Amino acid sequence: MRRFIFSAALSLGLVVPALADIRSTSTEVRILSSSGGVAASYADFFRRVRKSGKKVVIDGPCDSACTLVLNIVPRNRICVTRRAVLGFHAPAFVDRDGRVTRTTAATHAVTASYPPAVRAWIKRKGGLKSSFIYLQGRELAALYRRC
Repeated sequence: MRRFIFSAALSLGLVVPALADIRSTSTEVRILSSSGGVAASYADFFRRVRKSGKKVVIDGPCDSACTLVLNIVPRNRICVTRRAVLGFHAPAFVDRDGRVTRTTAATHAVTASYPPAVRAWIKRKGGLKSSFIYLQGRELAALYRRC
């Protein structure tokens, strides 16, 4: 079944980012688990989802670059289940030697890219830092409709 879903995603031009359990049908993309990864890969993927007109169901953890779905797919096409958890952190740049760099400018740019209600929630939580903050449960349901 997983091979079929992956094949279907490929045939629609929706190459699923690495480190993710994301399943695609003819009408929806379901995020079951994603620890994130390279932001550009997720941005490309979610731009294709937006263009396809599919609905996005967040049905598990969606961390780091996965949260770009909120910036790219229209809010009215996103819904969350009771299992949905969004994990945010400040962006990090990793060089070829594995050194991690974070900049205030990049953190501000990423924060500014989120929808206003998400930005306000991030601000209430003290902003984006190197450690994760999680949006889930009632707080998440207040911002995105339940599936």
